[in-house]
Amino acid sequence: MSRRTRVRFAPSPTGPLHIGGVRTALYNYLFAKQQGGDFILRIEDTDSTRFVPGAEEYIQETFDWLRLPFDESPAKGGDFGPYRQSERKDIYKKYVDQLLENKLAYIAFDTPEELEQKRNEIANFQYDASTRLQMCNSLTLSGEEVKTLIDNGTQCVVRIKIEPDIDITVNDLIRGKVIINSSVLDDKVIYKSSDQLPTYHLANVVDDHLMQISHVIRGEEWLPSAPLHVWLYRSFGWEDTMPQFAHLPLLLKPEGNGKLSKRDGDRLGFPVFPLEWKDPQSGEISSGYRESGYLTQAVVNFLALLGWNPGTEQEIFSLDELVQAFSFDRCSKSGAKFDFEKAKWFNHKYIQETPNDVLAGMLEPILKEKNISFEKKYVAKVFGLVKERVNFVKELWEQASFFFVAPTSYDEKTVKKRWKAETPAQLSELISVLQNIDDFSSENQEITVKQWIEGRNYHLGNIMNGFRLAVVGESKGPHMFDISALIGKQETIDRLTKAIKEIPAPKNN
Repeated sequence: MSRRTRVRFAPSPTGPLHIGGVRTALYNYLFAKQQGGDFILRIEDTDSTRFVPGAEEYIQETFDWLRLPFDESPAKGGDFGPYRQSERKDIYKKYVDQLLENKLAYIAFDTPEELEQKRNEIANFQYDASTRLQMCNSLTLSGEEVKTLIDNGTQCVVRIKIEPDIDITVNDLIRGKVIINSSVLDDKVIYKSSDQLPTYHLANVVDDHLMQISHVIRGEEWLPSAPLHVWLYRSFGWEDTMPQFAHLPLLLKPEGNGKLSKRDGDRLGFPVFPLEWKDPQSGEISSGYRESGYLTQAVVNFLALLGWNPGTEQEIFSLDELVQAFSFDRCSKSGAKFDFEKAKWFNHKYIQETPNDVLAGMLEPILKEKNISFEKKYVAKVFGLVKERVNFVKELWEQASFFFVAPTSYDEKTVKKRWKAETPAQLSELISVLQNIDDFSSENQEITVKQWIEGRNYHLGNIMNGFRLAVVGESKGPHMFDISALIGKQETIDRLTKAIKEIPAPKNN
């Protein structure tokens, strides 16, 4: 009987979620949904010293925004909870005791000072089979000495006992077979008496087993820990339920030299976090994709193609299409350069595909902030005219402010270049032409005005440039008659009249 696909995204609540972590979660989601399986959120908060208030809530809010729902999580619950490792202390202790009883782990009492002394004595010191009998632990102390130290409350740790010169095979869905000799591994700490919590390694393996995780899909940086996790599975006798591993390529700096970091985003002006984050200690605010104006679908589509390709020329995918197309055999083994300009391109494409009335709702906060009130239907029509010119919703105001507010000044360079000595008189005539147009649609205006221009033998470019300057305030915007048709006849005439009065005659023709 085949095993149900169950994957987990297991971040630590130590700060904002990096965009690389979001990509890891996305690949977990795509694979789980493709296989008809479960997508689980588990909070790995065993390191109490690094816990940051608000970080867990930030993680959940991120996936709410991305519309990647979890089937099980701390908030939603499920049959395999608790889903916070800090709430699973008793569970871990049972398995630590099992390893100790079977002599597959041991208790170590070495102080930080003693460990530092050994590092100074032995080059490239590693706590392993070659050195552990020189240390202060239950392998070198008598049972009575160990009991006395524990009864006295001496701080200690539990270390996994790695036997030397054994080949450990990790079968990775992306990288193939990886063989590591156990001699290169150290006896990692798996439990600490100071907070009665396991370290990442033990908690990870125990939780994956008990939560029946079938596939562990995580970043390349965790590949070195995979042999230890395989060793722990074998130590518990869980080989038959060991998950399949898939270690994803790193997200690299845009230049390709090293792992993508927050400093790269600060240096080049792009977010590396999904949502804005305010550091609770320093108060520093870091930008997020949501607050920067990226659409959810654009971020998901962009991230999906960082380290995976569909094998076709297709770039725009719905979430359902990504679920259908995703496969590990098309994931890259090498790192993926983070192309933030491509992220803008995706956002631009999704803005084009988003219905105008939906985009109009996104602009409402900007209009409200400026105390401007217009019907949503009008705002949607404006978006239809200018969205081809924007990468972000927030850019709409710059591209379309003249649809809502008449210009109060006129661009000096455009005035100097486009406002001719004859322009005021010609625009006065244009006002009369427009006043006599009953059907003020863009098409009808264009036919009528061009007929007038031809009949008067005027220069088309001079008339239209002056017209645009008067209505818009500068030389920009969509088709001129689309603008005048949308703002209406009276508003168009009022702006022409104002410009004729306020723009000074050119000093030199």
